[in-house]
Amino acid sequence: MSRAGAGQSGSFALSLAEFAAKATEAIDASLREIIIELGNSVIRMSPVGNPEIWAANVVHREANTRAADDYDFKVNVRNTIINLDESNFTKAGKLRSGVKYAKPLTKAERDQNFNVNGLVAGKGYVGGRFRGNWMFSIGAPDTTTTEEVDPSGTKSTARIVAGAIEFKAGDTCYITNSLGYAIPLEFGHSTQAPGGMVRITVASFQQIVLEAIRNNQV
Repeated sequence: MSRAGAGQSGSFALSLAEFAAKATEAIDASLREIIIELGNSVIRMSPVGNPEIWAANVVHREANTRAADDYDFKVNVRNTIINLDESNFTKAGKLRSGVKYAKPLTKAERDQNFNVNGLVAGKGYVGGRFRGNWMFSIGAPDTTTTEEVDPSGTKSTARIVAGAIEFKAGDTCYITNSLGYAIPLEFGHSTQAPGGMVRITVASFQQIVLEAIRNNQV
């Protein structure tokens, strides 16, 4: 009695091989997605230098704003005194000739005459160098730096994405920022990132991993 399928080479081994190949691809895809999301996270949270919030400039603008406000207060006092003196008005209720109200400052005058939005530090400064110095490497950390500014983080993101494409299971990769002020920024030196960037990203690591696995299931 012959058995059904006897003498045929089974396709089960081939299916296993295909599954293994797909699983390997899925693992690599998941790892690449994790790397890219980790990179995006630290880049997004990286502070971009903003001279307007520097302490010296805040103090400068606050002092100038007080001076402008004081000027407007005196204008209001002068005009109130005019209104309280009936001799300043005609019988028709109009100001007599030679009596004029003082004018409060316009927005332009506050800027031009009192420099309420002025800077004493960082004039001409363009932020984004720190955000543009996230590097990606496989095998050993990349400790190089660049003078380029990247306020949007697109250059750093592209650098990490391009590197992640080459990554595969078993490799060791590094996302680094070697600027001298990277560690102070990580530990709260900037009000834009008081909790750092790396520490917050590490706290979200498990969630990032699970999301990548869901997106690349075999």
